[in-house]
Amino acid sequence: MKLEGILWDYDGTIVNSVPKNIDITKNILAIVAPHLTGDNLPHYLQSEMAYHEANHAAKNWQELYVHYYGMTEREMLMAGGLWAEHQLNNTTPVQLFAGVADMVRALSSVPHGICSQNSSKNIVNVLSRAQVDSYFKAVVGYDDVSRNGQKPSPEGGIICLEQLFDNPENKTIMYIGDHEADVQFARNLQCELGYSSCVISVAAAYSGAVPEKLGFQPDFIIRNPSELTAVCKPYLP
Repeated sequence: MKLEGILWDYDGTIVNSVPKNIDITKNILAIVAPHLTGDNLPHYLQSEMAYHEANHAAKNWQELYVHYYGMTEREMLMAGGLWAEHQLNNTTPVQLFAGVADMVRALSSVPHGICSQNSSKNIVNVLSRAQVDSYFKAVVGYDDVSRNGQKPSPEGGIICLEQLFDNPENKTIMYIGDHEADVQFARNLQCELGYSSCVISVAAAYSGAVPEKLGFQPDFIIRNPSELTAVCKPYLP
């Protein structure tokens, strides 16, 4: 099989966005759930370690907000509607994980795309500052996918592949993510594309994830971005 495309998750895979995400969430809580601020700030927003624990345990952002932050369903829905705006306006610095840019450049013979629940405009801004934006031929974010089509639905993956290729079928694709929903997303994308295609799931453990504990198991685990070279090698010309 020849690798024809590499798709990436963004938060926790390309960048360490935890400090920014915590700050954004605090700001949103002040608007939609002020009873969860100050001395009542949820435990899982009080440190990066606690945030990682909740983020990797929750199946999706809705469960994260309700079961770990203590928001009502109504507050969660209101918060979701504010997320993209606050992502773009928040100025907390976001950095690529060490080694990610090198990997993207080293594997530039294969087209890259991003499927994320972050804002696509925000993602492009960060990639541009890191001078790797030219390597990503498609960026699909939260605001590019229908409300019911967020990961682990394969909708964003199909949109991304349609931007990368004239025909997304009959392709060998790799998807790299740090969350259980990312592995499930890869499996759902495989089902959507059918057996003429192959979607390889790679779990990134360098942001604090423990892939061995995931309910959906990936095909490969990398504990440092540099390990992606060995994973991709059998699939490159």
